[in-house]
Amino acid sequence: MVNLTFVDAEKPEEWDDEEDGDWIAPTVRNPKCDEAPGCGEWKRPYKANPLYKGKWYAPMIDNPEYKGEWAPRKIPNPNFFEDLTPVKSLVPIGGVGIELWTMTEDILFDNLYVGHSVEDARKLAEETYFVKKAIEEAAEKAEKEVDEEEEAVVDFKADPVEFIRNKVFKFLDLAKIDPVLAFKTQPETGAGLALAGITLFGMLGVLLGFVGAQQKPITKVLRSSDHYMRHLADTAPHSLLLPRRPMRPLPMSRRPTLRPSRLQVARRRIRR
Repeated sequence: MVNLTFVDAEKPEEWDDEEDGDWIAPTVRNPKCDEAPGCGEWKRPYKANPLYKGKWYAPMIDNPEYKGEWAPRKIPNPNFFEDLTPVKSLVPIGGVGIELWTMTEDILFDNLYVGHSVEDARKLAEETYFVKKAIEEAAEKAEKEVDEEEEAVVDFKADPVEFIRNKVFKFLDLAKIDPVLAFKTQPETGAGLALAGITLFGMLGVLLGFVGAQQKPITKVLRSSDHYMRHLADTAPHSLLLPRRPMRPLPMSRRPTLRPSRLQVARRRIRR
């Protein structure tokens, strides 16, 4: 046997067959299985089949009617021609088209030179490109200095309002392009804005809750005299004027008897 069972093993007292299942005694590996073969579950030995030729496939023969891979038929094109002098047939160039993929706006191309002379191209560049380039570099340098002055870091102790204002505007400008990147680069600003928004909505909810709270309905208890006056107002003719002051209630013997309706009589009969 590969595994040996402990003879002295006993089932634990806290073991529950319904919850834990059938209890099985612990086993250990038989050390003699490592020394000699033939230990463990017996399996039938196998040997190679000398007559095995592999997986069977249906035999195939050549198709005598096969003509090869099909291709559409072709006929000569009556409109085909070959231009041996293509340059002579070109019309004069009236413009140059440039296809450019860029994310920068306001790009302008001017002073284009089309020719074969390098000296003429360099002369045109000295008259136009290099003069314009020096002016543009000076303007870009001045603009960069202004931007650096504007983007100078403001100390929180010196001006806390300006410091918070710069943080918020930088976060909003970056959030318009990529909100995830804005929260990664400035997590404290994003958390502060989110907390401020939640606080604002909470205050609005509390304010609307106080304003829209419903008052408890006021119930008025009518006395017996009020019931009697209301009965007179309902049963009296239109020409009868009711007194301004409430009248004293009549004794029970002098009060008019109210006949129950058919519905009330039917309900009383059902209850009985």
